[in-house]
Amino acid sequence: MSTFQAPKGTYDLLPPDSAKYLAVREAISAPLRNSGYGYVETPGFENVELFARGVGESTDIVTKEMYTLQTKGGDHLALRPEGTASVLRAALEANLHKQGNLPVKLWYSGSYYRYERPQKGRYRHFSQVGAEAIGAEDPALDAELIILADQAYRSLGLRNFRILLNSLGDKECRPVYRAALQDFLRGLDLDEDTLRRADINPLRVLDDKRESVQKQLGDAPLLRDYLCDACKAYHEEVRELITAVGVAFEDDPKLVRGLDYYTRTTFEFVHDGLGSQSAVGGGGRYDGLSEMIGGPALPSVGWALGVDRTVLALEAEGVALDLPSATSVFAVPLSEDARRLLFAKITELRRLGVAADFSFGAKGLKGAMKNANRSGARYALIAGERDLAEGVVQLKDLESGEQTAIGVNEIVAELESRLA
Repeated sequence: MSTFQAPKGTYDLLPPDSAKYLAVREAISAPLRNSGYGYVETPGFENVELFARGVGESTDIVTKEMYTLQTKGGDHLALRPEGTASVLRAALEANLHKQGNLPVKLWYSGSYYRYERPQKGRYRHFSQVGAEAIGAEDPALDAELIILADQAYRSLGLRNFRILLNSLGDKECRPVYRAALQDFLRGLDLDEDTLRRADINPLRVLDDKRESVQKQLGDAPLLRDYLCDACKAYHEEVRELITAVGVAFEDDPKLVRGLDYYTRTTFEFVHDGLGSQSAVGGGGRYDGLSEMIGGPALPSVGWALGVDRTVLALEAEGVALDLPSATSVFAVPLSEDARRLLFAKITELRRLGVAADFSFGAKGLKGAMKNANRSGARYALIAGERDLAEGVVQLKDLESGEQTAIGVNEIVAELESRLA
């Protein structure tokens, strides 16, 4: 037993399960890479103020969940709790928006950190793949991102997820709704912290997951009834574009999500097989975030999909991913000369892109063949002194058990042919 263990609320990714996570990341990012999105990677920690301003000082993320620290130089930093603010900060710092090709389309993959009560599907360290389209106000861009996420999930074999869609209005119509919602909330039996939140950002109360609060929100005014004509038209076009390509969604007039920067389009992907932690991803438009963090006006839209949650959704549906074998060929040398020869052949195969491994350490035939079978390889290359004296090695098909002798100089060509 190791002296140390992973911190509470975190996890280690180890083979063979880690292959599922890699496959999920690849599947989510593939449609993005095919749609003009370039990869971006940001630091694991940022200035605290970036998230306080961007995510919102009234959100649970900022008030309760951020991991913060003070450096020896006095800087106040936070482990990143989400990706959008960091990606936008990086794009602004590099002046990507000034290069004349808007929107700037970026995708990312990484770990994020929030201090909250650990439970299945909710961790203090979690993994996401995200996408951001920065610098354009266009319903087609909102629709594109929703469609790409739907495409990613379906490519993995997921079917039982739902897309929830809403509009949060803009700076013209949301203040009217905000005032009406505040009046409604003041008449409810809410604790002091919740009432304080209602004064700062009443939409946050709609996102409160406590049953005692949700029970009182049944008659709350709905934002869709307060949308201005421009926001109504924008939202209707998003809906029409998504519908036209056959992507199903559900209108959810109470959907607000947990971040302050969202405007107009907001959406969430949920999977009913995950219990209370049903959200597997989500996003929306954030037209004012750039100005909040000191940049110019850059209307933008994006999403983040949880890798951990997606893996749980696949398990809930019983979807087995078609993962490539980590090893195709496993070499088993039975003498020192065979060891040198097979090591060279394995290296040559690897250079040609064949997944190949080698029996390291002084193992007998029985132990080495156990390792070959455990590796998942399709073929084993076996050679001893007698084989080399005859100029051959033994090629064994580990699925059928069939074994044939092939010439030393034919090894690479034969395996390339069989594995093609």
